Amino acid sequence: MAQPRIEHVNITVRDNERAATLIEQIFGWKRRWQGLATNGGRTIHIGTEAQYLALYSAPAPATKAERHAKGRPLNHIAVEVDDLDDTEQRVVAAGLTPFSHGDYEPGRRFYFFDPEGIEFEVVSYV
Repeated sequence: MAQPRIEHVNITVRDNERAATLIEQIFGWKRRWQGLATNGGRTIHIGTEAQYLALYSAPAPATKAERHAKGRPLNHIAVEVDDLDDTEQRVVAAGLTPFSHGDYEPGRRFYFFDPEGIEFEVVSYV
């Protein structure tokens, strides 16, 4: 049997168009599919040919009560890149703030929050 791998992660965001545009800008990923989803919502699949994020938005905006505190149920999404410095420049150009820079084995990394409050870790092993 081949080694299992994560094919996609499905997350709920208030504005999946905004989230997809930001991910395109920072990581250069492409939209694989978009369309109607469960309960009258809309989903955008964005990523590579092998892996992607499914960004689901409900038909009505989520209220604060529906949002999860950090770590519940998701701590962060980690994305591996070849050029950490270039990616960080794109994060800053998108108006976001990188933090918690680390340079320790086995690689370098930093984190940022998107406008939804989702934390991303960006790591490079180059």
